[in-house]
Amino acid sequence: MIPTVFHVALGGALGAAARYGVGLALTRPAGAFPLGVLAVNIAGSFLMGLITVYLGEKLLTQFHPFLIAGVLGGFTTFSAFSLEAFMLFERGAVGQAALYVVLSVVLSIAALVAGAFIMRGVLA
Repeated sequence: MIPTVFHVALGGALGAAARYGVGLALTRPAGAFPLGVLAVNIAGSFLMGLITVYLGEKLLTQFHPFLIAGVLGGFTTFSAFSLEAFMLFERGAVGQAALYVVLSVVLSIAALVAGAFIMRGVLA
């Protein structure tokens, strides 16, 4: 268990550093479109598809903790969200996939707004 946690942590550090690098490379003026976040989410989702299929086909699932939870988790959790939605869709649970996507986006934004309002009230 400890080696697995270490692999996830190491991969997470690498993924977070890569995310930071992309953010620096695609810096934007205040109020501009968040291209860095969009690029990371798209690239992370693309890599999740590539890596998940490759590791599964080559029976290299021992690398999942480092690459999937670690590197891609540190790079963007959006890739995990994309994978879960795709897996539901691929299993034929189209309604559940759509519900998962809508609930994830709407409730996550609502939770962010609620957290921001609560903290503004606390700090006022």
